[in-house]
This record gives sequence, structure tokens and C-alpha cells, in this order.
Amino acid sequence: MRSSRLEAFSDGVLAIIITIMVLELKMPEGDSVSSLWHTTGVGLLSYVISFLYVGIYWNNHHHLFQVADEVDGSVLWANLALLFFLSLLPFTTTWMDEQDLAAVPVMVYGVDLFLAGAAYFVLEWRMGKIPRQAGVMQEVFGDPTEQRLSMAGYVHGIIAPAVTAPWVG
Repeated sequence: MRSSRLEAFSDGVLAIIITIMVLELKMPEGDSVSSLWHTTGVGLLSYVISFLYVGIYWNNHHHLFQVADEVDGSVLWANLALLFFLSLLPFTTTWMDEQDLAAVPVMVYGVDLFLAGAAYFVLEWRMGKIPRQAGVMQEVFGDPTEQRLSMAGYVHGIIAPAVTAPWVG
């Protein structure tokens, strides 16, 4: 299968995810900065962080598919897993907002980001296994040390709320 179809599908899903997230924001009750912060403070901050994550994944996904000419079934499934975990971001983002950054919603958000990162890692790995593009993938993306460090950061972010709020675990 040509990679352009998968890239177009993914772009559409990511656009929908961002749209759903922004629709979850509450309208300010007044016209001042303080009413904006009072009404949307945590929600707006959570939205900005989630938007940046989706944007980073979209950008990485775009660059990944610039070097890929074709995909196989394993790439389709890995990409679907990535989109699934990213599609949970509107839910976890809103939950964090509505619970004022309580430990459990923050941990679930962290788990979601970790699983999205793992799915992206698998996607990149599977694309590198397609014989005609394996060499190009290795040359462009090289050693996955940075991804491993990122995954360690996610794990730290998941565990930190449990340490600061021991009743969670």
C-alpha cells in the first residue's frame, strides 16, 4: 500500500482530535484576563500541553512518512494504535481539567502519553523492517536513544503523582 493514503487518514484523525480538544474548553464568564483564567485556567493549560503533544506527533509522523514509499499490514496496525492512544487525549485532558489536576487523572494522562510514545516507537520500528526502505530509515532516524529517554520521562511522570499522593496506589 502507498504510504500517502495512511498519511492522509492520520492527518484527518489528528485534526479531529485537536478540534474535539478545543471544543471542550469552557467559555470565560467575563471579558477580563482574570475571568479567562478563573474559568479556563487548568483547562487552557492542559489544552496547550495536549495540543503541543499532538502537534509534535503530527510533525514526527509527517517526517517519518516523507522517507517511506510503502507500508505493510504491521505498519497499518502500529499507526492505528498510535491514533487510538492520541484519540484518548481529549478525554484525559478534560478529565485532568475537571478534577483540578488530581493524581489519578494526571497518571492516566501520563499512561496515555506513554502508550502513544510506545506506539510511535513500534510504528517507526515496523517501517524500518520494510525491506526497500530499511536502510533509509536507519540512516535518517539512527539510534533510538532519544526515544528511550523520552519513554523514561513518561514513566517518571506517571510514578511521581503516586509518590506525592500515596493513597492513589
